[in-house]
Amino acid sequence: MSRRFDIAIVGAGMAGAGLAAALGDAARVVLLEAEAHPGYHATGRSAAFWSESYGGPFVQPLTTASEPFLRAQGFLKPRGGLHLAHDTGALAPLAAEHAGKVRLEPLGRSEIEARVPGVRPGWDAALYEPTCTDIDVAALHAFYLAAARRAGAVLLTEAALRGAKREGGRWRLDTAAGLVEADVLVNAAGAWADAVARIAGVRPLGIRPYRRTVAQLRVDPPAPADLPLVMDAAETFYFKPEAGGRIWLSPQDETPCEAGDCAAEELDVAVAIDRLEKVVDWKVLRVERAWAGLRSFAPDRLPVYGFDPREPGFFWCAGQGGFGIQTAPAASELAAALVTGRAGTRIDPSAYAPARLP
Repeated sequence: MSRRFDIAIVGAGMAGAGLAAALGDAARVVLLEAEAHPGYHATGRSAAFWSESYGGPFVQPLTTASEPFLRAQGFLKPRGGLHLAHDTGALAPLAAEHAGKVRLEPLGRSEIEARVPGVRPGWDAALYEPTCTDIDVAALHAFYLAAARRAGAVLLTEAALRGAKREGGRWRLDTAAGLVEADVLVNAAGAWADAVARIAGVRPLGIRPYRRTVAQLRVDPPAPADLPLVMDAAETFYFKPEAGGRIWLSPQDETPCEAGDCAAEELDVAVAIDRLEKVVDWKVLRVERAWAGLRSFAPDRLPVYGFDPREPGFFWCAGQGGFGIQTAPAASELAAALVTGRAGTRIDPSAYAPARLP
């Protein structure tokens, strides 16, 4: 016997949980999570920062619109971000694309040295982003799951989608946790978004998963607690401080991979360390742990929110890349408005509509 709902959301990571919370009690919602615990893949492996410039000018409106909620709920902690370069010319594109929208302050060599002790010669230009913060990813995800549960949403774990067929205006879903029926099927499956579309008989959009590596290092001297998030303007590394003088370091890799439980590769960690040592004169004492998470992008690298143009009962909430956490409040509000037909969203949805993709 199947269980009946208005909306079935495939995936209970940040995208699915945020949408379920934003829907509230406006619909009977079920979250179908393939893993034993929600947020295992992308959400649980985030580098945990919020930056208005991260993701480019078309992601920025979602990030900026998310800030009031994140700050009011206490999910943000001051950090500051430093976009580092060898000369000001390398910073010009970043400054131009965010002019008038994101606060970016030019810094010279002495100001860089004051913020990044031990910075090597040659790194002579930077843009400082004072609004950049740390974000408590686990707390935000838990908040959304709790809000969805209070509104009546049902969470089914170990409920991988095995089949989907639309009959009489409703979806009949075969999951590992049993049969489910719903009027609307929401694809919030992250790296598995195209696979879910295929199961439902919907044309995939070309959403591809990529691996991103992060390593936790112990360094000497210990990283100062007030070190900003340091980002290469050429996007070849970023690092930020962690408790006890440690740092989190990424080579900003984007390696195409299959959707699955990915792990850090030793070569990617070695590349990251080599890049770090060209930036600061710190000694890397040891790699304490390393991990990799999945980032999934549509071909134009923008998220996808909206009903499929060929299958009106199939809703896309996917392709968030590495920006799904920092944009979650505004994106969830936008997706909830689109799926229910509410009016008055703060963000123009046209840039994220599935119909834009060939």
